[in-house]
Amino acid sequence: MTTRAGAHFPTRLALQGRRVLVCVGGGIAAYKALELVRELKRRGASVRVAMTPAAERFVAPLSFAALSGEPVARDLWSDAHRGEIHVELGAWAEAVVVAPATANLLVRAASGLCDDVVLATLACCRAPTLFAPAMHERMWRHAPVARAVRRLRDDGARLVGPVTGPLASGEVGEGRMSEPSEIADAVERILASTGADLEGVRVLVTSGPTLEDLDPVRFLGNRSTGRMGHALARRALARGAHVTLISGPVALEPPPGAEHVAVRSALQMHEAVLARADAQDAIVMAAAVADWRPAEPSTDKLKKPDGVTETTLRLVRNPDILAELGAWRAARGQRRPVLVGFAVETRDLEQAAREKLRVKRCDLVVANLAADGFGGDEDVALLVDEDGVASTGRIDKHALADLVLDRVRARLASG
Repeated sequence: MTTRAGAHFPTRLALQGRRVLVCVGGGIAAYKALELVRELKRRGASVRVAMTPAAERFVAPLSFAALSGEPVARDLWSDAHRGEIHVELGAWAEAVVVAPATANLLVRAASGLCDDVVLATLACCRAPTLFAPAMHERMWRHAPVARAVRRLRDDGARLVGPVTGPLASGEVGEGRMSEPSEIADAVERILASTGADLEGVRVLVTSGPTLEDLDPVRFLGNRSTGRMGHALARRALARGAHVTLISGPVALEPPPGAEHVAVRSALQMHEAVLARADAQDAIVMAAAVADWRPAEPSTDKLKKPDGVTETTLRLVRNPDILAELGAWRAARGQRRPVLVGFAVETRDLEQAAREKLRVKRCDLVVANLAADGFGGDEDVALLVDEDGVASTGRIDKHALADLVLDRVRARLASG
């Protein structure tokens, strides 16, 4: 087995003929958006630019017009537009890049405001959107900004950066906008995974935790938020798949268009998955399913007796859904459905992932350390299959979802 541990995924697709809208926010990093436009054009993209009023305080619109070869959208009310410019741009763009994405712009975009040409276009556009944040580190860590970023990610947007480096204040911290070449690389990755390359493919995704009730008040659970599973469902839908999302209790809305099955316990998830398995082309087990459940859950709230300082909780094993699927598929002598497992570990990550791949008889294991992404918006994962191991580096969960779906597509294509 060839090992490629530590290898990163290369850029996979040139931008020849692709339509990219660059939305420029009002920050000092706006000057770097000029180089971004130049870089996207160099890679073959058709580029148009929209600017917030604040952005014009840093860079003249004429500079973007000269580099893009197109007039710059600056004002929703301009007589220069034959119609509704935000509608036109939203329909035209295959990808949108917001660079720099200032704290103000992130919060307003997450709130759904539409009071300038950039925000109105974002609201009107259904193309993949990439935000490149740029601000002082303290602003990046400001709670309302963090909430806005989380909301945008939950709605399907992606982020590139910010990175740690010199800031406009002269300090060094996390808040510097990624370099234009890195942003262009991210655009390529997004556009490489768009289109209906999974048209008609039936994909079942499990997501979130399972909760195992001790009594009507308490339960055993884990820290899974469902962000990875929901990202997989969202990206599979965008690529044309018919998606069934079986989710434990999470604070996320299921993506529109997915068949959503809500469950609570491992036994309920086991029943829901196995009832639908035979109809699937691929099953992606991203849920954090509890290994154990209370042997005798109480119908009444358990009390703490006076004088008792310890107790014993008897647990029984839950079904291993992925192992059952692997055995079921092997017994039929078939390669479908494609089976993808997930592994969260605290040590010996690669060894554990290889063992899971073998024992569960699945096609791919996506493995990460709990400290790297469990419950967060980004991840550092290993993709482990029969050909070896590849590392994603730190990556947005929607981008990771596309890498997983690329492997699923390739497996289906190979028969």
